[in-house]
Amino acid sequence: MKKTAQLRRLLSEPGIIVAPGAHNAFTAKIIEQNRGFQAVYMTGSGAAMSILGEPDVGLLTMTEMVTQARNIAKATSLPVIADADTGYGNAINVVRTVKEFEGAGVAAIHLEDQVTPKRCGHFEGKQVVSENEMIGKLKAAVDARYDPDFVIIARTDARAVLGPEAAIQRANAYVEAGADVIFFEAPQSVEELETIVRHIDAPLLVNMDEGTQTPFLKFGQLEKMGFKIVIIFIS
Repeated sequence: MKKTAQLRRLLSEPGIIVAPGAHNAFTAKIIEQNRGFQAVYMTGSGAAMSILGEPDVGLLTMTEMVTQARNIAKATSLPVIADADTGYGNAINVVRTVKEFEGAGVAAIHLEDQVTPKRCGHFEGKQVVSENEMIGKLKAAVDARYDPDFVIIARTDARAVLGPEAAIQRANAYVEAGADVIFFEAPQSVEELETIVRHIDAPLLVNMDEGTQTPFLKFGQLEKMGFKIVIIFIS
């Protein structure tokens, strides 16, 4: 079964998908050998630190990220969800980004609504593009994919800039634009996590990383809330 189809099947089945973060191919192999995990997440921050030894502030190019994604996808039989940052430009750039990541063998990418250059989702000082600009990018991404099972994840960083209500509004607009999954970045309380689930009608991805703004919860708690994918960073 194609890795894209594997991920689509997992999305349609009960239970939460646990995708530990891998910053390179060797880490992806370790994740698969530990068993029990259904997917691998190629972390943009991990890639930046692994390749450059620098923080995730938009320093890596699309070509560098695609190369890292290809190596990770080749190293594991698990479907890979890859961080594709902002799509590396406007809607036209997003078309190429989707084609390159899909050609690299990953099962999904997430695109975020930050300006370029972006910042790590839990850093201060983020800025976001307009809702309409992000909708245009997502429509371009959906049209550009060759495999209909290739998953497009829309990430919104608007919570830190515009507040949670505006971020929820954006998330629902991104679903209407064709996003398969929503990644609501950096919610700041359990109550906010519960609100996200109630008000966004789509499979939801949540980011669990120790020491960030989001409460660190157990997988079972997140599944009970209604989250479908959890990306996890274990130090």
